[in-house]
Amino acid sequence: MSEHGRAGGDAPIVLPAPTAWPLLLAFGLALGFGGLVTHALVSLVGGVLVLVSAVGWWHEVLPVEHEIEIELPMGVAPRLPAVRARVDRLRPGEGGHRMRLPVEVHPFSAGLWAGVVGGVAMALVATLFGFVSHTSLWYPVNLLAAGAVPSLAEADQATLEAFSGLGLVVGGLVHVALSLFVGLLYAALLPIFPRHPALVGGVVAPLLWSVLVWAVLGIVNPALSGRIDWSWFVASQLAFGFTAGFVVQRSEKIATMQTWSLAARAGIETGGNDDGGAGA
Repeated sequence: MSEHGRAGGDAPIVLPAPTAWPLLLAFGLALGFGGLVTHALVSLVGGVLVLVSAVGWWHEVLPVEHEIEIELPMGVAPRLPAVRARVDRLRPGEGGHRMRLPVEVHPFSAGLWAGVVGGVAMALVATLFGFVSHTSLWYPVNLLAAGAVPSLAEADQATLEAFSGLGLVVGGLVHVALSLFVGLLYAALLPIFPRHPALVGGVVAPLLWSVLVWAVLGIVNPALSGRIDWSWFVASQLAFGFTAGFVVQRSEKIATMQTWSLAARAGIETGGNDDGGAGA
């Protein structure tokens, strides 16, 4: 902690810069071991991620440690400790006390909207694939439902191109559930990548997901994997990633609960001029 971080109430706090390299390193290790039971390409991607993450993490510290300056939360300023019989607990950012990063996050509602918009974009690409490749609106829907409906997984080409009520219900439910879930993941994880969130959400995450699905499906259900046009699959994932990432990044961030008082976090209404404010 630098001296000017402790000096005045208006001075910023110097903290180590947030980095996503440890998370990518762990993900690379998981892919490396996952490839032992799926496909060698998964282990190859994991190995590349481990090497790139190790180098990137090294450069975060050496030769010069990366640091950022964080402004103190509104209304929170360092003050001289009072002489009391008990120990005072410092709030995050107060008196040079460290804060957990990220300080601000996207609301979960932004993740739900991102899932909705990204799901629509993905569905449009899948519909275009159905018309271009099979002149059928129902082929991509039935193909998605085939992962859960054995009768569709074993059906012939003509059956997959025809309307199926069961395929529509199952495929729609799977698509909506996955879109909302991934949208929430975007809202929770994108603040961890403060430098290039658009690149991570729009390109890196969709490509990694596509490779993982391709490898796993090739082992679990090779017949279904052979019916998927993987170029269109990647295009649909990129459409979801770009739109969902854009919606999340456009949302207004909210401060994490670490800046609240203990009473506010516990949901207790407090009076006076407590900086944490009233509870919920």
